[in-house]
Amino acid sequence: MAMDASPIPRSRRAGAAPETDALHDIRRLARALDAQFTLPGTGLRFGYDSLLGLIPAVGDVVSGALGLYIIARAHRLGASPWVLARMGVNLGVDTVLGAIPIVGDVFDFAFKANLKNAEILIHRVERRARRAER
Repeated sequence: MAMDASPIPRSRRAGAAPETDALHDIRRLARALDAQFTLPGTGLRFGYDSLLGLIPAVGDVVSGALGLYIIARAHRLGASPWVLARMGVNLGVDTVLGAIPIVGDVFDFAFKANLKNAEILIHRVERRARRAER
């Protein structure tokens, strides 16, 4: 029996378009990386990106790879080169500055590149959908 080799994953929600599914997954990953946890008593949010940044060298590489996955998904959704470039700059700044000892850990806590990238992509996809309805 042959396996389904389709590059578009099957929808996990009944009636959901593959694009909607992908955006949901991207939003979920971005939230996990940048805002999964709340610092008690402060309301400040952080995610696995900040935690991974505490592991010298390896943590920043893993975190950057996960951020790159979001950009790859954006490319598969048909994001324009301009959108992909903006997302790449956000991720590059986060990865490079996040790699600086101590200062980078504080930067990772404050700069939410993955959430920014998810919002850029979602905004562009929604804008494209509104134009298509006209």
